[in-house]
Amino acid sequence: MTPHPRLPLQAVLFDMDGTLVDTERLWWEAVERVAGRTLGEADEPDVLGRPVEYTAQWLADSTGRSGADLAAELHREFADRVRTGIVPRPGALDLLDALAAAGVPTALVTASPRAVADLVLAALGAGRFAASVTADDTGRTKPAPDPYLAACRALGVDPAGCVAVEDTETGVASAEAAGCAVLAVPSLAPIGGAPGRTVRDTLVGITPKQLSDMAVPELRVMSWNLWLGGSRIDDHRAKQVKAVLEAGADVVGLQETAGTSARELAEALGWYHHTAGENLGIISRYPITARLGDPEVGFYGAAGVRIAVRPGREVDIWTAHLHYTPYGPYEFHFDGLGAAELIAHEEVRLGQLREALRRIGGGDGAVPVVLVGDFNCPSHLDWRDVEWPVTKAAEQAGFRDSYREVHPDPVTAPGHTWSPIHPVREDGSGRPEPQDRIDYVLHRGLRVLDSRTYVSGIPAPWPEVAGNDWPSDHAAVVSTFAVES
Repeated sequence: MTPHPRLPLQAVLFDMDGTLVDTERLWWEAVERVAGRTLGEADEPDVLGRPVEYTAQWLADSTGRSGADLAAELHREFADRVRTGIVPRPGALDLLDALAAAGVPTALVTASPRAVADLVLAALGAGRFAASVTADDTGRTKPAPDPYLAACRALGVDPAGCVAVEDTETGVASAEAAGCAVLAVPSLAPIGGAPGRTVRDTLVGITPKQLSDMAVPELRVMSWNLWLGGSRIDDHRAKQVKAVLEAGADVVGLQETAGTSARELAEALGWYHHTAGENLGIISRYPITARLGDPEVGFYGAAGVRIAVRPGREVDIWTAHLHYTPYGPYEFHFDGLGAAELIAHEEVRLGQLREALRRIGGGDGAVPVVLVGDFNCPSHLDWRDVEWPVTKAAEQAGFRDSYREVHPDPVTAPGHTWSPIHPVREDGSGRPEPQDRIDYVLHRGLRVLDSRTYVSGIPAPWPEVAGNDWPSDHAAVVSTFAVES
């Protein structure tokens, strides 16, 4: 079955009890009947989302009765209740119909036995599902990944392109272990949030497009030169935190950290961080699974991390800072240098970038890469007469400029990042400061959804900057990517 061509979502895999139909309470009642007592919160881990045999053995351990006899009794009690009391969960049938209309295949994945699943399938309409996996169909059931992996094999889809819809922690653990994104709609017990997991109160209003966005998560990457750690601005750390949150960034590649900014920002945000040398850092709301490059890198250079956007979906993020002299726009505007001389004067920065590209490597395409940074040089995509070699080298290494992908015309969308606080030269001459795009979010292996420059408020010009809301002398660049499998 071929998914809808406009949706990268390959399939949606539904738990049954408590997710599609309101049987979780029926199961709870059945266990209480067999146990001969009222169940409480402490019993939830051994009852909710568990196969019959597990709960039967749990009861056997405390009662001394035969596990096989208890399993048979639980089957009977639960099946009797299903036949007479099955009720679809709110929004479940509408979502199934919408997925069918969009051409997205669905599967039923349950820890219940086949006999019970078939009763539910008959009530919902077995034709709504392209496959079903029950406790009878795999050697291990939830929380092991086996049921979801079996469903993906039956549909011929990649787990990384699927969303599992679950209502218990046990089911969520199974789906995430298989590599699926998860939409959790808790029925009886709460479920916490996590990377790659969306928690909602109900299926009402959920659309195929929303599920597709869950399967192909968005990653918002920000490049930001903090300007000496932000020390020229009053209350700079709080303003930096506010800017990151307002930009909606998921990960930020930092330059000019003054050594401690990455750690302090991450602590304030509750994020992960990596600090390299005295100048570079990366903060991420997603877990950092590896640290890349030389941790003792000098003031100029590059450092990276690998982040887990969700289970089975990782992205490498690198931040770079290249030397600031000689500065090409000054040499062009003030010294009148031509293209050949300007290009020749990029040797230091070009060497620094090539070293960064060497450390990043060519890769096999399995892990996408984002390279951000303050390159201190213009782009060959912006200047008609100068083939600036630094950005050209990145392009030749397979990196694409996210801002220019979204805004291909440098005249209508110049994207200047230097400088929001320098309309005129800092030397007191009164000459206009050349405005240019020298900060970048480059990528290899991702799809760009949006890119923009970002400055909060209207910064006062140098030198009266201490009260600015924007705690930097650079604009940030914020790009949003679809992280596809």
